[in-house]
Amino acid sequence: MDRPQPRPDGRQSATALMIQRGVARLLRAANFAVLPEFTLASGRRADVVGLSEAGEIWIVEIKSSPEDFRSDSKWPEYRDWCDRLFFAISTDMQPEIMPADAGLIIADSWGADILRHAEASSLHASRRKAVTLAFARAAALRLHGLYDPLAENL
Repeated sequence: MDRPQPRPDGRQSATALMIQRGVARLLRAANFAVLPEFTLASGRRADVVGLSEAGEIWIVEIKSSPEDFRSDSKWPEYRDWCDRLFFAISTDMQPEIMPADAGLIIADSWGADILRHAEASSLHASRRKAVTLAFARAAALRLHGLYDPLAENL
């Protein structure tokens, strides 16, 4: 039986998609539920969000090139929506350019490694509940969309 596949949205480069796959595999191996391209209540779109069994929320911001990092000024806003913030880069990038106060993940298509853990900062209970509910709803809607793609138009 063929498994339904998510439809690419066309916003990610081939490098970003490769990093995304490796990050998702790393988080799944650590027993996180994972959603790529998750829109936060602030309207910002996080590249990858992971939700642990204990309810811990990680956001992973993918940077596909030094230019991608230098042109991004929105990433500090993600700290308000997670317990830990990480950057994920490819093996081709120099890790020294990434901020030292965030976690760092090196990824390729096959997996990823955490080079530096992010410091934990606990979300307020009401924000944790809101992010967790939004995560669950987004996951359920995406799953339904895989099985019934025409339902989006109803």
